Amino acid sequence: MAPRSFWKGYLKLSLVTCPVAMAPATSDNDKVRFHTLNRKTGNRIVSQYVDSVTGKTVEEDDEVKGYERGDNDYIMLEDDELDAVAMDSTRTIDIEMFVPRDSIEWIWFDTPHYLTPNDPVGEEAYCVIRDAMAASRKVGISRLVMYRRERAVMLEPREKGIVLWTLRFGDEVRDEKVYFEDIGTTAIDSKLMKLVEALIKEQKEPWDPSMVSDPIQEKLLDIIASKKKGRKRPVKAIEEQAAPTNVISIMDALRKSLSQEKGARKR
Repeated sequence: MAPRSFWKGYLKLSLVTCPVAMAPATSDNDKVRFHTLNRKTGNRIVSQYVDSVTGKTVEEDDEVKGYERGDNDYIMLEDDELDAVAMDSTRTIDIEMFVPRDSIEWIWFDTPHYLTPNDPVGEEAYCVIRDAMAASRKVGISRLVMYRRERAVMLEPREKGIVLWTLRFGDEVRDEKVYFEDIGTTAIDSKLMKLVEALIKEQKEPWDPSMVSDPIQEKLLDIIASKKKGRKRPVKAIEEQAAPTNVISIMDALRKSLSQEKGARKR
């Protein structure tokens, strides 16, 4: 059963409109989570907001957003003032333009969501928009208010549905040239290239979700299960890994790596 949607609204293209629902494409519900407890009583510790000057607890009704304009000088913004911003895009995904899918680089992608039709009557309009984007190999660009901010979003056809990606803001993306421009551009030895290509071929595997499993979480669950049964698992000390020594010969290292990979494949 699909998880419940957290957003409902409308998908709009010119004069064509259809009701849609949106749900996150990813989840962290299965992650191991911990509460902070008082070791002496076993009770949970509760967080509270405290006035930084008076030291007194601040009631929820007295909490307000503030924008710092100077040293200890803030402009207060009420919830209704924040909610009034960009209201037109709160419940409507109005596709403003279409661009080639490969023209948007990976670094702009933020969070994926599944966008589905929310009414049998509007399903035909949804499918027409989806199929037209797929046939033209284009993705739609729109704007949507999410988490109190208006965000640019990308709509991508995916088989029977549409995936909506929130896109990062321009000031969030750093220029890669700043980090890569000083890397040398010397010509690579063709023999080294062939050895690395052979090593890549030996290590090639079909993609499988198990490749991104979390071994630390699995160990934590194992420890929790043992404690439930009243057993205390011995905690192994973390072994400090020695820093790799400098490789004198890249050629020798690659040949040795390739030999080891081939041997592992045979076994």
